[in-house]
Amino acid sequence: MKTFSQISDARMQHSMRARFNPIKSLTPDSLSRMLDEFASGYLHATALVWEAIEHRDDVVQCVVSKRKKSVARLNWEILTVDQSAEAVLQKQALEYFYNNLSATNAFDKNEQGGVALLIKQMMDAVGKKYAVHEVVFHAQDALDVLPFPRLTATFRFVPLWFFENTTGQLRFLESDFALSGIPLEKGAWMVTVGEGLMEATSIAYLFKHFPLRDWLVYCERNGMPGVKGVTNALPGSAQWEAARDAVADFGAEFSALMSQGTNIEAIDLSTRGDLPYPGIVDRMDRAIVALWRGSDLSTLSRTSGAGASLQGDEAAILLEDDAQMISETLNEQVDSQIIHYLFGDVAQKAYFRLVTTTSGNPADEISIYRALYEMGVPIAIEDLREKFGLSTPSAEESVLQKA
Repeated sequence: MKTFSQISDARMQHSMRARFNPIKSLTPDSLSRMLDEFASGYLHATALVWEAIEHRDDVVQCVVSKRKKSVARLNWEILTVDQSAEAVLQKQALEYFYNNLSATNAFDKNEQGGVALLIKQMMDAVGKKYAVHEVVFHAQDALDVLPFPRLTATFRFVPLWFFENTTGQLRFLESDFALSGIPLEKGAWMVTVGEGLMEATSIAYLFKHFPLRDWLVYCERNGMPGVKGVTNALPGSAQWEAARDAVADFGAEFSALMSQGTNIEAIDLSTRGDLPYPGIVDRMDRAIVALWRGSDLSTLSRTSGAGASLQGDEAAILLEDDAQMISETLNEQVDSQIIHYLFGDVAQKAYFRLVTTTSGNPADEISIYRALYEMGVPIAIEDLREKFGLSTPSAEESVLQKA
């Protein structure tokens, strides 16, 4: 169990000074090459591109932030598999751990928080496939109310471009120019594995960026019509200069003066009919929203009139899946380690869980459980509590009585 950090400040400062804009000259060829490198285990360049896209595209930033915050705002609880004395002690140990842990960012120490920030950082795996935390444990002597050492930890979120995955397991790069890293010590790091939505998102971003750029150029060039001046005066004469001044004073972005009879007319360079740019940009925005938040609400509501219902169902599915990913990662990589350290080689009887609302209609689900109970089907109380997010009350707590 590690009690010190392996990441030096010098390593972080060197990487910060070497930062550059990775999407300034992004092209389909360069992005394709980066995605191939990521699949081969070289994560550095792709992770930097994904980070920049996530913070600089308005739609991506919006949907990513909502996806992360929806899980980080959930309540959490410590559940037990039974009501034994061992389970109660393990529950107390885990409750103390999570209530006192701290989360920070190794790249930006101004980022400080608790369980909510830790979950938000873990949710980075949904976009970038992996989210890595260095775990530094802190143990203190037992108190009278806790018959075991008080154990908690600091979770330091380390950006993905500090790692490589060429061996099938993440390894820490000791410099920005290193190709091979050092293995992650078991128990000293927590790795969250998610879907990796930024791969498809970055492609949609690129296909959106090019027509958006061309659209802006079109607006700049054709937002105001050009002016053509025609005169039969000789170039350099007073009449020519007067005509040139008249054309320039018209206030157009584009102007021209020509010989032959004096005439000024507008030159309209705009395209007749609908421009192709808005449709492409809108299509890519919808694709990004669908990737991160489920079905595109506005599209579905226009075509079938059921957009809100489908959107709500898919949002609930995503929330449940994200909460399960976070809970299982903490169960496997943190809870088991804490219980082993404090109580030895014993069976794990307590675990962390994010509390999510039940999917579908809770009243219908309660009716189903009631019907099963009346039919004589055995139902475990702990399963029922877990289904509806109800914690087990302690002996000191008042409980609701049947009317």
